[in-house]
Amino acid sequence: MSTKQIVNTANITGGTNPLSQASIFGGIIYLQGCTGRHPTEGTVGDGIEEQTRYTLERIKIILEECGSSLDNVLTNTCYLTKSEDLPGFNKVYSEYFPSDPPPRTAILVSFGAPDNLVEITTTAHQ
Repeated sequence: MSTKQIVNTANITGGTNPLSQASIFGGIIYLQGCTGRHPTEGTVGDGIEEQTRYTLERIKIILEECGSSLDNVLTNTCYLTKSEDLPGFNKVYSEYFPSDPPPRTAILVSFGAPDNLVEITTTAHQ
């Protein structure tokens, strides 16, 4: 029987919320929702393209800590605050997933932190 493994890396800045960066069970990696903050400085990116890049860099770092990579992403759930940001989001997203992109869902939301424009929740395999 598999047991749950919790993963937290010191390679990205953390928040103050009571959560883990990732959990692994049965070879499947479940990541926290990552937002558009610089991975090491914690500053919020300027605009959707920079925030999307920061978000995907955070995901990449956590996956690497789990022994995986963006190539092993199974699905992404993407939250955006403005529909007009979708072209900029897609531009950067396609740089990180240039071929065989994983299935994804994009949902319009309102975040509690008004500077956040994007959040992505990822599921991957090891």
